[in-house]
Amino acid sequence: MKIKSKFDHFNINVLDLDKSIEFYNKALGLKEARRKVADDGSFILVYLSDGSSPFLLELTWLKDKTEAYELGDNESHLCFHVAGDYEEVRKYHKEMGCVCYENTSMGLYFINDPDDYWIEILPAL
Repeated sequence: MKIKSKFDHFNINVLDLDKSIEFYNKALGLKEARRKVADDGSFILVYLSDGSSPFLLELTWLKDKTEAYELGDNESHLCFHVAGDYEEVRKYHKEMGCVCYENTSMGLYFINDPDDYWIEILPAL
C-alpha cells in the first residue's frame, strides 16, 4: 500500500494558554485560527497559524494540569524560517530573553517558549 499524506498540525501542551498565545504571536507572528473548548471545561485547544501555510500549531490547555510538563531531553522541536533581516530577528528574540541556544557556525539558533519547548529559527529560504 502506498500512502499519500500531508502535514496538518503539531500539538504541544501548555500551562498558561494566554501566555503561550501571546508568546507565539510576539516571537513568530502566529495568530489564532480556531479554538475548541470542551463542553465540560476540561480542556481548550487553540490552533495557531502562520497565515501562509496550511500547517497549524495546536496548543492544548488542560484544566487539571498545574505542574510543568516533563519534556525529557528536549530533542524534538519546531522549526521556522523567518523573513526579513535574520540578525535583527535574532536581536529581537534576545531582547525578549527567549534565545536558549545558538550555533552560529551552522547559521541557526533556538528560542524556547513559556513551557520550555525549543523552536529552531532559520533565515528565510
